[in-house]
Amino acid sequence: MNSLRFKVINMSPPQTLAVSFLAAIFVGTLLLLLPIATTQPISPLDAMFTATSATTVTGLVVLDTGTDFTVFGQIVIMILIKIGGLGLMTFTIMIILVLGKKIGLKERILIQQSFNQTSVGGMVRLVKVLFLFALAMELIATLILSIRWVPEYGWGFGLFTSLFHAVSAFNNAGFSLWSDSLSSYVGDPTVNLVITFLFITGGIGFTVLYDLFYTRNFRHLSLHSKIMLVGTLVVNIFAMILIFVLEYMNPETLGMLTMGEKLWAAYFQAVTPRTAGFNSLDIGSLEPSTIVFLLLLMFIGAGSASTGSGIKLTTFLVIVLAVVTYLRGKNESVVFSRTIPPHIVTRSLAIVVISLMAVFGGIFLLSITEQSPFMMIVFEAFSAFGTVGLSMGLTDELSAVGKQVIMVLMFVGRIGPVTLAFALAKDFKSNVRYPKGDIFTG
Repeated sequence: MNSLRFKVINMSPPQTLAVSFLAAIFVGTLLLLLPIATTQPISPLDAMFTATSATTVTGLVVLDTGTDFTVFGQIVIMILIKIGGLGLMTFTIMIILVLGKKIGLKERILIQQSFNQTSVGGMVRLVKVLFLFALAMELIATLILSIRWVPEYGWGFGLFTSLFHAVSAFNNAGFSLWSDSLSSYVGDPTVNLVITFLFITGGIGFTVLYDLFYTRNFRHLSLHSKIMLVGTLVVNIFAMILIFVLEYMNPETLGMLTMGEKLWAAYFQAVTPRTAGFNSLDIGSLEPSTIVFLLLLMFIGAGSASTGSGIKLTTFLVIVLAVVTYLRGKNESVVFSRTIPPHIVTRSLAIVVISLMAVFGGIFLLSITEQSPFMMIVFEAFSAFGTVGLSMGLTDELSAVGKQVIMVLMFVGRIGPVTLAFALAKDFKSNVRYPKGDIFTG
């Protein structure tokens, strides 16, 4: 017992984060297998897939959340989404604080790893502010959505539906109690605005929200916050315009809608691929060009230290800036009058390469196990890794092995490929330096 306790205590922060997610998935699987969780018996694999999708805030489903699960099962899914979105360490720290205990250095380091921070200073304060902010956002959104849905569905289901979708949206999970997601509300301003505001806010990054809360002046924001805010605005506007143009004449998507509904649908489908997972249009009916564009958005993902995944928008922008810097013949990337350190560029390259290896590894395995169109397989793999939850219809047709491949992609995508690599790698430090050598590239 003492030996086991010693080993657990001495796990590295990346290993602890990975194990905490696995533990949440395991407990969630057991709860979803209980007879009171489903309307009919489900297989352990389907229970684990659902628990993994909820904990990794993905939203890919092999069962209908609204009909195959009871209210108890839906509450379990909602709790897993909450744990996966804010992180198990956030809840652990809050429990410790409520009990009046002190937060040790190890716990602060774990929070630092969870939120991708550069120092352990102010971690406890960050957790408290973000926990209360997330709770407030979800409660306010529940109130607004209930004004829309209580008259339609009644007090019981209307309130629960509002709460479920508020939690799912803020945590970028994409789970819905309707089989067609939010397609029935494609032109509804209230639903569109509330849901998108939730997952954009949750996906922009907790550190950006924290920075905005205490700074409130763009000029004084950190470089990371400035890049995230400007980058999010530019990408979302560009995506909306492009999807509007590409799908304008498609009778299966925007073609048969009114102009107002076209704009709402283009906006919603432009912002949701970066890990939100909700959809107001049939993904399988989108033009091939739109599908390819969505692959890029899903791979980019949300912000660092957010409820979303992907390689992260800042990683993508750092790579773009590095390429522009190289093409201009300069040695340093500069943005907002600040130089990006070389190690940040190197880390970004590592994230992109490892992520591509994970995604294409998943595509390779799925192309062997699944008898489906190749584009559907590619889309499913990108969606799983980005923990997006959008699908062209392949999820509920996956084989047993295919489900396991998707579960691994969702897990890797949520905890981060670099974090997983650090968790699996052995510590190795060397002070040996070798002479430089030239390699011809390009």
